[in-house]
Formats: sequence, structure tokens, C-alpha cells
Amino acid sequence: MATLLKMTQDYAAMTAATTAVSPAAPSQIQVRGVEKIFTVGAQKIVALQGIDLDIRKGEFVCLLGPSGCGKSTLLNAVAGFQPPTRGTVTADGKAVTGPGPDRGMVFQEYALFPWMTVAENVAFGLQIKKMGKADIAARVEALLEKLHLQDFRNRYPKDLSGGMRQRVAIARVLALDSPILLMDEPFGALDALTRRTLQDELLRIWEEVGKTILFVTHSIEESIYLADRIIVMTYRPGTIKQDVRVDMPRPRDGASAEFNRLKRDLSQMVMEEQQRFSADEIRSVTAD
Repeated sequence: MATLLKMTQDYAAMTAATTAVSPAAPSQIQVRGVEKIFTVGAQKIVALQGIDLDIRKGEFVCLLGPSGCGKSTLLNAVAGFQPPTRGTVTADGKAVTGPGPDRGMVFQEYALFPWMTVAENVAFGLQIKKMGKADIAARVEALLEKLHLQDFRNRYPKDLSGGMRQRVAIARVLALDSPILLMDEPFGALDALTRRTLQDELLRIWEEVGKTILFVTHSIEESIYLADRIIVMTYRPGTIKQDVRVDMPRPRDGASAEFNRLKRDLSQMVMEEQQRFSADEIRSVTAD
């Protein structure tokens, strides 16, 4: 119950008041000198260090790296859930000091309210914003249609597959019409076929509505398939190892020579960091 209450509070905070992209497009997200330090007992863990990043309006950017590289920590800093220890994050020129309606968040674990139907989950944020009933009904109907959820409007999350639950979570965030979408491994728990279907759905919606997307993933293939840019991060402390622009036209063919060349290059970068992660795990076990 405490977890559900926290979900409600976080979602309410997010709803409170407040296609190829040209290199000349203005930055919508700016990260400057960000460092994040966690204290665990007497130990200080540097999760992020010296992060500088610009994301332009309408851009689709993936954060890629092994466990422990700070991908989700950086995403949470942009979301306003975990402020950095040092440095600044701005969205549309305003300092990020907490969650806000300009940044919608989609989590891996769906974060749906189990006591609400599909339609009620999608409508929740609009009710918090005190939108009129007729306007809420119209927007919910449009999103249910966009995400092929019309036949599930009166179902509860427990009755849905993982892929359908994630569609509802995406619809709920889109209902708020936030200009920025933050996505923390939203397809990580899905089977391969469902994941590809939702990747295609996400790209279709992104091209239609022109949102800025910052997307966390462990999957090299997923990052190449989706992103305009891939930010490869180092193992702890998390820094930016490489900022890779993906110039392939969409839809992208995972069997093409160009796709696989980039996959090989990214695999080498990520495996270097994965080896550092594995070595660190072995050292910590040995020390115990």
C-alpha cells in the first residue's frame, strides 16, 4: 500500500501546475556538470560524474550501458525524482527541481493503478489537472484508439498482458501532453515479438506527435532501432563514453550491413564497461 501511495504522490506531482531533428534545433534538455553521489553507510558511491548533455527538441535519444553505469540515475535527475549532488538540469530553459507536467515518465514496471480500469488509468492525470469531463472523455477515447486499446477500456490491469499494460502506461503519459517523455527500460520485461511491436508503435507515435524522448535501455539492438543518438555510458562512475549519431533512415533493417557495423562498434564499447562491472563484482565478493 505504501508503494501504491508513493505512485499516486509521484504521479500527482508530475501532473501539478507547471522525425529527424535538425542539428540547429534548440536544446530542450540541458545537463551541465552533473554529479550524483549516494551514501551507503560509511561508503560513498559516485554514480554520475561530469555529465554534460544537450538534447534537442523532438530528438529521440537512448542512454545505453551496463548495470551500474548510472543510466536510470541520470534519467531520474532529468525527471526531478533524484536531484544531482552537483551540477544542473534544465528543461525548456527552466531548472529542474522536482517532477513536473512537462516531463512524463514511463517505467519498466508499468506503474498502473490496479483498482482502476484502463480508461480510468488513462484519465487519472487529466482529472488531477481538473480538465472538464467532456474533454477528458474525448482525449481518452483518442488515445485508446491510437494505442489500439478500445476493446480493453473496462478491463483492469490484472486482466492484461505485459505488452497491453505498457500500452496503457504510455497512453496515460501521452494524455498529459508533456513535451518530454522519459522512458526507463519500458520494454525490458517483454518478449521479443511484443517488444518489437511496441517499439514500432512508439516510433509511430513519436513521429506523429513530435515529443522529445530520453530512453534508457540495456539493448544495443533496441538503441540502434529507435534512436537519433545513442549515449554510451561508462561503468561507475557513470560518464559519457561516446555520443553516437545514428544516421540510418527509418524503418531500420536489423539485418543490414550498416546496422550490424554499428552494432559491432557499440558492442565493443559496452562490453569494455561490462567487463569493468564484472571485475568490480568479483572484487566485492572476494572482499566479503
